[in-house]
Amino acid sequence: MRTKQINDCEQDQLQPRKGILMKKGKLVVNTIVVLAFSTVLMAAQIQMPSDSASKAQKSSATPKTLTGVVSDSMCGAHHMEKDKSPADCTRMCVKQGMKYALIVGDKVYTLEGHEAELDKLAGERATVKGNVTGETVTVQSVAPAKKG
Repeated sequence: MRTKQINDCEQDQLQPRKGILMKKGKLVVNTIVVLAFSTVLMAAQIQMPSDSASKAQKSSATPKTLTGVVSDSMCGAHHMEKDKSPADCTRMCVKQGMKYALIVGDKVYTLEGHEAELDKLAGERATVKGNVTGETVTVQSVAPAKKG
């Protein structure tokens, strides 16, 4: 009878251990699941600002028609090469990696696209149609400005 009591006693002691081990196992699994889920959410959140920022820029682009002088993004309205014409200075700066720009009053808009047409109108007044985002114009069309 004594051996049966000891076996029952040992078995009673093992039961709580199994329960504790199972609880610890579930805790470890749940912790891993939470950490994995958190990592996925953080990764998604890190990528969201760049996506939403580009969407905001695209949605804030406003189609406009601007008239001004075709120049480059470095010189703007004041060309640094005094021995060259504004057209030659603009073309030289663009060949060195600058972007075409449109000078409208005191504002300088950087122009994206239609470089061949802009090259023909360098240093001259032009009318540019395109989407304006901040100080950048994504050019849709370029034409010489009407004299008036």
